[in-house]
Amino acid sequence: MSEAPASSGGLRREIRLRNAIALYVGSVLGSGILVLPGLAERLAGPASLIAWAVLAVASLPFAITFATLSARRPESGGVYAFAREAFGPPLATATAWLFALWAMVGAPAVALIAAAYLGYAFPIDRPEAFLLGFGVIALAFAVNYRGIRLSNAVQVAVVAAIAGLLLATIVVAGARVRAANFRPFLPYGALPIGTAAALIFWSFLGYENVSNVAEEFVDPTRDFRRAVYWSVAIVGVLYFAVAYVTVGTAADRAGGGVAPFAAILGDVFGPYGAAGTALLAVVIIFCVVNAYSTGMSRVVFAAARDGAFPRGLGRVDPRSGVPRAALAALFLGAAAVFGVYYLLDVSLTDALLVASGAAISVYAIGSAAAVRIHGPAGTGDGRARAMAVVALGLSLGVAPFLGWPIGVAAGVVAAGVGVRTLSPRGSTHRP
Repeated sequence: MSEAPASSGGLRREIRLRNAIALYVGSVLGSGILVLPGLAERLAGPASLIAWAVLAVASLPFAITFATLSARRPESGGVYAFAREAFGPPLATATAWLFALWAMVGAPAVALIAAAYLGYAFPIDRPEAFLLGFGVIALAFAVNYRGIRLSNAVQVAVVAAIAGLLLATIVVAGARVRAANFRPFLPYGALPIGTAAALIFWSFLGYENVSNVAEEFVDPTRDFRRAVYWSVAIVGVLYFAVAYVTVGTAADRAGGGVAPFAAILGDVFGPYGAAGTALLAVVIIFCVVNAYSTGMSRVVFAAARDGAFPRGLGRVDPRSGVPRAALAALFLGAAAVFGVYYLLDVSLTDALLVASGAAISVYAIGSAAAVRIHGPAGTGDGRARAMAVVALGLSLGVAPFLGWPIGVAAGVVAAGVGVRTLSPRGSTHRP
């Protein structure tokens, strides 16, 4: 097989349409599908389906905003590169730091979800659960360390397996849906629908991740938008279908506090349901960590080339075409955070909230950058600017619901801006 051409930064152009769709779906279709349908149903009852439908559509502005900018200038780093172009090095540095925080706090947190599912299905203690969770992270980083081609192949296969398993479960569980479980439709009134929507929003984070590897697309102009529409449709349909069968089969009421998926698979497959749920959780979490290991390492790589991180992290391995130093740095950071989780017994909720604060801050900066890059109303790409305005409004509207983690993200932004402003290189950036 001939070697793929390299980009100007030394990264290999290996990503085609099917790879892009797999990266999008793998980045978005994460742990939320395992836990949030039941949690949203508890908040708003059957009316939580309205929140799922609305957010499935509302995720399109985010996806289109980032895809449009990436197709316009396919450059490694995604939102980091957009912030650098729109606002200059200080805010771009802060964005890179937010990405690093997101990766190093979020990867161990979602891996613990896989460990929790394994603990539900099999008799393991806390140290073994942490070890298994760490194994998911280590495997994802190892796959990425070998190269983008292997990572792409694994991602396509895993996403196809996840979609197949979910579809099979939805079809079989659909026969057990009962109309009575949808009544009353608004048991707590209409207001909890908004609360459920704020919770569900985090299930649709991930569309920014593929922009981080834009420099490795074979044909970014053609494939970004096509991949976005396919991915938004696939993720939206799967999420809504799982939420529908969760409500229609009363799985949350039958499944206790672990996850409605445990009840669904247990009802469909009998005694093998718990084991099937646990293995499905591990596969989904691996898929998410694998996709984010690819994307986040490219942000660190791009930022290091500009001086936001140590220059050594901005090198590409000539044999694999992978920024292995950046990957190794993120892995070591995630491993250290994992150790902190274990020693201090940090709750999964707190870990996910901090990661969510970093994520929504990245979305707000990326959307604001898109608004500025596309120019005033009536100039440039009017539709793209309109999408960016909607995405910015959604980001700012949801942020207050996070609480104290937004303060953590704001502190990281202030530190990044301050350090880069005071740096001798603070007034310049790579063309």
